[in-house]
Amino acid sequence: MALREQEVELARTLYIGNKNYSSWSFRPWIAMKAAGIPFDEVVISLDAPDFKSRVSAVSGTGKVPALDDGGVHVWESLAILEYLAEKFPAAGFWPDDPAARAHARTVASEMHAGFLPLRRACPMNMWRTVKPRDLDRDARDNVRRIDAIWTECRTRFGAGGPFLFGRFGAADAMYAPVVSRFHTYAVDVGAESRAYMASVMGLPAWAEWRAAALREPWVLPHDEVDWPEVPRG
Repeated sequence: MALREQEVELARTLYIGNKNYSSWSFRPWIAMKAAGIPFDEVVISLDAPDFKSRVSAVSGTGKVPALDDGGVHVWESLAILEYLAEKFPAAGFWPDDPAARAHARTVASEMHAGFLPLRRACPMNMWRTVKPRDLDRDARDNVRRIDAIWTECRTRFGAGGPFLFGRFGAADAMYAPVVSRFHTYAVDVGAESRAYMASVMGLPAWAEWRAAALREPWVLPHDEVDWPEVPRG
């Protein structure tokens, strides 16, 4: 059953970019879907001529994702997740245990601020045929760090379920696009991380997003690492 506030429900709309490419959009979207938080979505291709003008109506940066919650405007993926965690405490976006919650916020912030070499080398691309890509040293260092994060979270805090802190939460939402990247580019990680990836990709919300991504008409060359080829799996 969808989560709802005690007060009268107001219109809630999440503005997002292309589902095939927009990793930042994916984060609050999958969190809200997994938690059963009701919302409408507006998808605007990142290369649309009117993208900036449309998104700027709800986003101070003119970028996606942006949430319009009954006139309350929140942008930046992590800020949206924090806002939702406060408004929907039953969703359990952050662990109850203080030590686990601190760790979850730390690794979520690390994702928000870091791993640029990996992002550049492996842009999110849901429809690309799964095949490896050579990574430079910095990107490989990012992979090793993320593999270590996932393994530590699962080992220390994951006893209550298959996700980083047991149940699916904000930290998982922040790393969901990385799961997509590792899958798309056949990135080698340890057994604990592979099992975690399978759990994330097994979510109904994941399947819904991916199905919509495969139907999109837009092709963005700078996010197609095989350009001018556009291999679709």
